[in-house]
Amino acid sequence: MPESETTNKYIEQRVGRDVVKHAPKVSIITPAYNIAEFVAETLDSVFAQTFKDYEIIVINDGSPDTAEFERVLEPFYDKIIYLKQENAGAGAARNAAIRHARGELLAFLDGDDVWLPEFLESQVEFLEENGYDLVYADALLFGGSVYDGKTFMETAPSVGEADFDSLLDLRCNIITSGTIARRKNVLDAEMFEIESVRAHDFVLWLKIANNGGRVGYQRRVLLKYRVRRESLSGNSVQRVEREIDVYYRVKKLFALNETQQLIIKNHLKRLESDLEVERGKYFLLKGKFDAAKTAFAKANEHRRSNRLRVIIGLLQIAPRLILKFYQSRRAAEIAFVPNDEKTN
Repeated sequence: MPESETTNKYIEQRVGRDVVKHAPKVSIITPAYNIAEFVAETLDSVFAQTFKDYEIIVINDGSPDTAEFERVLEPFYDKIIYLKQENAGAGAARNAAIRHARGELLAFLDGDDVWLPEFLESQVEFLEENGYDLVYADALLFGGSVYDGKTFMETAPSVGEADFDSLLDLRCNIITSGTIARRKNVLDAEMFEIESVRAHDFVLWLKIANNGGRVGYQRRVLLKYRVRRESLSGNSVQRVEREIDVYYRVKKLFALNETQQLIIKNHLKRLESDLEVERGKYFLLKGKFDAAKTAFAKANEHRRSNRLRVIIGLLQIAPRLILKFYQSRRAAEIAFVPNDEKTN
């Protein structure tokens, strides 16, 4: 469906009196949904930037915490462009902000992440000196989770040149809050998808690269990416489902060569195996040991893991022992509900 048919027509706009009158070099796009407790820290990190030729557009995507969110925004109203729309999703919210943006460059900053003071200056310089159309940086993970102190690239590395194939193959991984792109390239790629698919940002990066846009990775930690503890439950399942969804979406969107088709085929096999592992964990915690063993065995058809073979063996001879061990170590990760149980 064309975007014009699904985009909210009702958007409130409030422009702060201290917003720059001329078209700035950079427009910062910050979608907001249930981030009232974090957004002040995010905005403070923007106003602490050494690079000053920017505007920041905060768009409230019909958030249920709007009253508290707008109370927190009060000290910032003079300095920002504030948009508000009915809930339409992060992709549609970012697109609405892009339509109001005046900058040659677009910087994407989620409302619970934090830039280091040199982020904009360093990324703009890196993009322009190297003739890139999109650049991204590394991030320090924080927020009180088990990942605190690690970098984003330790968990999702970028190796080699960033192009369509390396992005598709996950050899290079872009963090949205660390990204700056030329507005023209984003518009030429038709902005973020608003279909009910996950990883709409991933699809946009692929479109930009597929259109010939040059992508660069600056190997510096220039921001802090918040990993919320409450979002960790079921995180592995959501990641797998998101990646499966997006690969099927990519197959429909792009004319892929044989190498690219093989990349997707191999990743889908891996992801289906990952999903069976998550099913096995769920059944294990439910005490459904036969179902758990079946799921782990199916996963191992592709994975061929010694660890999985050990788990399958233990499920045959000492299922309650492995259940007790898993409950003490990893139970909080599981939030998977099979389709048959959702409808019963």
